[in-house]
Amino acid sequence: MAFEPPPRLVRALGETAPDGDDWLARLPVVAEQAVAARELTVERVQVPGGRSSLVVLVRRPDGTPAVLKLAPPRARPESERAALAHWGGLGAVQLLEDGAEEGVLLLERLHPDVSVRSLPEAKALLEAAGTLRRLWVEPPAGHVFETVAERTGRQAAAMRAGAEAEVAPLVDAALAARDELVAGPPEHQLLHGTFRQSKVLAGERMPWLAVGPDPVVGECAFDLARLVRDRVEDLIAAPSGPATTRRRIKRLAESLEVDQDRLRGWTLFRAVESGVRALRVGRPKDGELLLEFAGWL
Repeated sequence: MAFEPPPRLVRALGETAPDGDDWLARLPVVAEQAVAARELTVERVQVPGGRSSLVVLVRRPDGTPAVLKLAPPRARPESERAALAHWGGLGAVQLLEDGAEEGVLLLERLHPDVSVRSLPEAKALLEAAGTLRRLWVEPPAGHVFETVAERTGRQAAAMRAGAEAEVAPLVDAALAARDELVAGPPEHQLLHGTFRQSKVLAGERMPWLAVGPDPVVGECAFDLARLVRDRVEDLIAAPSGPATTRRRIKRLAESLEVDQDRLRGWTLFRAVESGVRALRVGRPKDGELLLEFAGWL
């Protein structure tokens, strides 16, 4: 079978590829080798798939359905492996093998086309929040996960360097919020890192399970912040968008026992960071939506 990367993956990796990176060019051979080494039967490549990895639906030699995931080093797949191993299937997809080659993960098969996002909004938020709560645990001893302060420090530097003059006030507000948030005593919880409704898929073992973490250690409000802006295009289109956003922050903070002001601060920072990055890589529509949303905060 030809392991052709979906266009969405090609575009997304092209936005962040360092000079000389040849991972996409090597991907078909890497995929063939990973399949052969495990004696897998390939069903299909998942399309449109994700923005950081190739996802292939496969069957193991005994006929068990599984997912083969291949990701470049810059997507931090070994960090994902370590987090999934630590969660052990509680709230997240199950890792099916340990110690495999770098950048190759064999995972439990969920229902790839059925995410929490398919539910009505109120129900989707409830189920997503319940899934996220199960992931917030103490990290393993001697972990090497990035911290929230480290990750957002890198992002803050890129925001300062890449922001256009017209968005400077929002960037200044987001950076000030981040400085205040990281100044306090840090929490040390293992976080999903990139959690949103589309990252929660229907399963057989449990109704809903999280996939695709980019794990980080820090405070829970950081993890919850990305969920606040889910379906941002619907929020922007609605006259009640700002009020709905305020209610969502309040509801999520109360249901997951997170400080409301800290959740608002991290929501602001993450929305501005994503918006500035979208503008920088040539996705103006996404960037403008995110920055308009950030302006409500």
